[in-house]
Amino acid sequence: MKDLQLDFFDVPSPCRGVCKSDDRGYCQGCFRTRQERFGWLEFSNMEKQRIIKLCLQREKRRNAPKKAVPVEPEPVQVQPSLLDHEVSQIDSNVDANDFDDFEL
Repeated sequence: MKDLQLDFFDVPSPCRGVCKSDDRGYCQGCFRTRQERFGWLEFSNMEKQRIIKLCLQREKRRNAPKKAVPVEPEPVQVQPSLLDHEVSQIDSNVDANDFDDFEL
């Protein structure tokens, strides 16, 4: 019965007179899509009420505080030194033949 009573009165347009679209295609004033704005007079009262509820949800989403995204610190990359080698990387087996091609 509640829906029948509302059919006696036309649902007014939620237009706030801003009439500019944002980057998602919603009106910045009333948060309706282009189709919802241009087809407003052809919609039934039930459809208009549904659109108004959608607009309220869109407005809440846009005005909600932004969630802080935790930024992980980038790992510090230390350039390895050419002079500091681990013992396991150094060939400690040196014999006299290793320096045969070396001249002073």
